[in-house]
Amino acid sequence: MIRNILGSLVALAGAASAVLSPFRDWYDGRAGQDYRVRDLFGGITATESGVLVSILLPFLFAALLVIAGVVLRSRIAVALAGLVVLGFTILWMVRQGQAEGALTVGGDGAGLQVGVANALAGGVLMLIGALLMSGRGAGARSQARARARRERELVEPYAAPPADQVDTWPPTQEPGMSTHTSPWPEPEVDPYTGPDPHDPRTRSYPQAERGPEPGDPGDPRDPVHPPHRPPER
Repeated sequence: MIRNILGSLVALAGAASAVLSPFRDWYDGRAGQDYRVRDLFGGITATESGVLVSILLPFLFAALLVIAGVVLRSRIAVALAGLVVLGFTILWMVRQGQAEGALTVGGDGAGLQVGVANALAGGVLMLIGALLMSGRGAGARSQARARARRERELVEPYAAPPADQVDTWPPTQEPGMSTHTSPWPEPEVDPYTGPDPHDPRTRSYPQAERGPEPGDPGDPRDPVHPPHRPPER
């Protein structure tokens, strides 16, 4: 996503530079819009040109191609626009060199001027923008990878433990009981003493009937004067 935004900005800056270049001086004070497109194929002449039939025409086409490439996230369209700008600029330089005998660069307004530099810079920026863009296919692949990663995180919330710590907390999907390791001793379990004799649910055999206890209403023994043991003979 970030690569597409950055590449789009660079490509649009290159398109703006290329479109503005024909309105500046190209050679010996002559603006780029004064050169006809047909002169690039038949030879440079002194005939003035209209704006829409000048070298501005292919640059406008390249700018529209850049806008379409940015909207569609097409690296090929942006790169093609850069090649169009560079191709027509280099073709003009060849024809101008043939017409003048040689190309010169002067600081006093003679020779190649800033308009040519703007056109060349615009084409280079378009190519750089195409290289920076990731394209539509890369964006779809990155979204698919992110979706698959989220699905794996939902299915496997914990990472696989190392081989020497299989049964450690948090729980994993490894076989075996997961336990929490603690430095404190484990609590001792009360020893088993058998079923509770007073719980009817745990009785496995009938209990003998309990006789009357001393003091019960049905006890025939006297609680005040208990029976004495008979004397020995």
